Amino acid sequence: METVIRIHPADNVEVLLAGQDGIPAGHKRAVRPIRAGEAVVKYGYPIGEASRDIAAGEWVHSHNLKTRLSGQLEYAYHPAGCALKPLPPRTFRGYRRPDGQTGIRNEVWIIPTVGCVNAIAREIERQAQQFLVPEIDGITAYSHPYGCSQLGEDHLATQKALCGLIRNPNAGAVLVLGLGCENNQIADLKQVLGEYDPDRVKFLVCQECGDEVAEALALLRELCGYAASFRREECSAAELVIGLKCGGSDGFSGITANPLLGRLTDAIAAMGGAAILTEVPEMFGAETLLMDRCRDEETFRKTVSLVNDFKEYFLSHGQPVGENPSPGNKAGGITTLEEKSLGCVQKGGSAPVNGVLRYGEPVRERGLNLLQAPGNDLVASAALAFSGAQMVLFTTGRGTPFGCPVPTVKISSNSALAQTKRSWIDFDAGRLLSGTSMEELAAEFLDYILALASGEVRAKSERLDKRDLAIFKNGVTL
Repeated sequence: METVIRIHPADNVEVLLAGQDGIPAGHKRAVRPIRAGEAVVKYGYPIGEASRDIAAGEWVHSHNLKTRLSGQLEYAYHPAGCALKPLPPRTFRGYRRPDGQTGIRNEVWIIPTVGCVNAIAREIERQAQQFLVPEIDGITAYSHPYGCSQLGEDHLATQKALCGLIRNPNAGAVLVLGLGCENNQIADLKQVLGEYDPDRVKFLVCQECGDEVAEALALLRELCGYAASFRREECSAAELVIGLKCGGSDGFSGITANPLLGRLTDAIAAMGGAAILTEVPEMFGAETLLMDRCRDEETFRKTVSLVNDFKEYFLSHGQPVGENPSPGNKAGGITTLEEKSLGCVQKGGSAPVNGVLRYGEPVRERGLNLLQAPGNDLVASAALAFSGAQMVLFTTGRGTPFGCPVPTVKISSNSALAQTKRSWIDFDAGRLLSGTSMEELAAEFLDYILALASGEVRAKSERLDKRDLAIFKNGVTL
């Protein structure tokens, strides 16, 4: 079996599959001498430059490799012509909603308008378990600290996030719980939400009730009755919306788990479904690969704005745009943001970019979409759910147990993690390093995803606590 991988013929580094000569597994070593200031190349693209001369066979990492990223850039559109060949859709058994969306779970959600009522929401959740019937997958209250003392775009972003969660098709019914004195008044939230089904979504203001728990339970009895009326039925894979995310990445993520997600993305897009790729800061250094796949110049311009606006966000806070790899990333073999990004964007496969979404904006285009959100695992995963993802597919080389409001599927980049953390990891992409072909594993993974969408299997994260709601905060607090 191979002990090293040279990913692309143009690369001047290779990746070790097992530790050798003091170099950890997943890390890079030079395949030839690299001069100070010369580009270090992995995946066929520069991942930074040598900060000093590097000898052939030497470990390449933070001590001798640095980023080349800086501020905003100007870009030119060079269409790559990357149309996918359509595939006949597969099917899964999901819940068709009256608004045309399709859910893969049938849950009842309690969503606070403001953090002040989190404890009340949790008490209502506890007492509402009496209404659970086999047709309902769960009753969950979501806690968050926002909804008051916010202004302008920051306040609107919170409203859009909450409205996105209200609209998510995995919720068969929703109780929106307000306090009464918060900035995020229910009347204002309704304006952002727009048209809604009063049988599916009900509102309660706690300050207007004598016993808010009793009144909430009366509404939840009705909502559970409504949600219980839905049944799974045969649905086309074209009705799927998958969210793409990575976290705790290592040196194998861009070789195994992320390319595997790329294969799935292409398959879902070719069958008429939708995929959403986010973590904009983890596009820095690889953004032109996505820009050249934009279906037209308007989509290209939106992608340029997506990237440069996020760089401006960093710079406005006095932070460098290339300071992203976490301690866990670096321990796993990722040195620069360019390297992390070139692995990260592989989750988007080779599909054309058909849509660009602002934070909290619902997905409208089939195929691949890009979403405005940071790299933070909890914030980005929740943002995918806000935009309509029915599940989040999360690749990791280090492991994490968290879950967001929709099933959060963990795909390990290495088999050691899958074996050590069986209670966290749902699918082992590390088998690509031990002889399983990409074609075989991609077919198995698609079968697994359709089974998960049908409720035949559950993500490990669904058994853990998913009650915290991470909302992107970017503004003053009064």
